[in-house]
Amino acid sequence: MRVALFLTCVNDTLYPETGRAVVTLLTRLGVEVDFPAAQTCCGQAHYNTGYRHQAEPLARHFAEVFGEYDAIVTPSGSCGAMVRELYPRLGERARAEGRGGGLAATLAPVVPKTYELTEFLVDVVGVTDVGAYYPHTVTYHPTCHGLRGLGLGDRPLRLLRAVKGLELVELPGAEECCGFGGTFALKNADVSAAMGTDKVRSAESTGAEVLCAADNSCLMHLGGTMTRLRSGLRPVHIAEILAGTEEDGEAGR
Repeated sequence: MRVALFLTCVNDTLYPETGRAVVTLLTRLGVEVDFPAAQTCCGQAHYNTGYRHQAEPLARHFAEVFGEYDAIVTPSGSCGAMVRELYPRLGERARAEGRGGGLAATLAPVVPKTYELTEFLVDVVGVTDVGAYYPHTVTYHPTCHGLRGLGLGDRPLRLLRAVKGLELVELPGAEECCGFGGTFALKNADVSAAMGTDKVRSAESTGAEVLCAADNSCLMHLGGTMTRLRSGLRPVHIAEILAGTEEDGEAGR
């Protein structure tokens, strides 16, 4: 199986350690991962702010770059949902506007083979115990795109429960949005900040050391909130937890 890592803009620019963790993890599980250097933005930021036509060439480029692979793995629920949920809409809207079915046909092959990381591990690789070690108390926040868009369900929790040394504690109000929502945080800053504060306070109430999620965009928002609140919590992407081993000692810190 030819597998490609779709890292995403946020991870590539701000959280490259998450990409390295994905490669470390998958390689340990016997999955050979390629990183197509030509990859760019998937177009989500453009699409979500109303620039649908400007998102189309980015989507087409994504399909051209990743089309030859058997599976496309991303450590981002939001960008994964862009491909899986919104690329079909993008293609159909272009067809409905009389611009032909070319875009829909181009995008269709990459949609079903794009996986968020935890989906790929559980559904494709067929594992929940990835041999990880992470000696910390962790609470998990299911981000909106992963929860509602991709329907990740309990896949991330099953993976976390199998990590040696990790104590997983339930997050009150887990399914409530953290307030990021991409440009929502910019356009509705006060509401966004209040939602982020509620989420961090809920996480603090668990006594956990780490707030984990499968999307660094939400963790960026929550991490900033933690800093402003002078919280003792740390935001950590699930890939970095799953990549740690006992030999690494304090891996993921």
